[in-house]
Amino acid sequence: MTNQNALINMVKQQLRTGDVLNETILDLFESVPRHEFVPESMRQFAYSDMQIPLTHGQRMMTPLEEGKLLQALNLQGTETVLEVGTGTGYFTALLAKLSKKVTSIDYYTDFTNSARIKLAQYKCENVELITGDACRGWLEKAPYDVLVMTGAIDMVSDTLRLQVMPGGQMIVIVGNEPVMQCWHLKLDHSGNWSESLLFETSIPSLINKLKPKEFVF
Repeated sequence: MTNQNALINMVKQQLRTGDVLNETILDLFESVPRHEFVPESMRQFAYSDMQIPLTHGQRMMTPLEEGKLLQALNLQGTETVLEVGTGTGYFTALLAKLSKKVTSIDYYTDFTNSARIKLAQYKCENVELITGDACRGWLEKAPYDVLVMTGAIDMVSDTLRLQVMPGGQMIVIVGNEPVMQCWHLKLDHSGNWSESLLFETSIPSLINKLKPKEFVF
């Protein structure tokens, strides 16, 4: 199947069937070719309903998961976004096309470097890529309108919440294998948080080198 056919099938059978109906987002999936961001050995699966394995034990979200996140965020083009977990840079590119500025952090230098090349190819000039451990967010650029964690965390800490501006929002995947939950959290202008469950999933946890060492006796 050609990439074009696979793309049309993905939009029709995965995104639309999964209730991702926002035309701006569907158009975006058609304009940023997913297969260009997928590791070469996995290109035939670029438009499949699966999480694509990457190096370092990481995985890309499924197209439907990505679509649901974007639809929930409902970006207006004015937002500053922090993305934790650049990976291949594909979701970074989608965020960049919908927002004002994206700061994307990844623990692995090779992910940052290859994403930089791809994002330049697709004219995503409003992205700053940083290599680092951002399991607690990225304080030096905070606060943000939107915070998206593409790897799993144990819980939503106050440190993360403090990095979201009033009126802002956060997407987090919380839990442990095999069942995790993807939550959409919103902060209103009175300082109150509301949360809604977007979907259940299972994704590798974010690297956390800042965790206290466990004592072994």
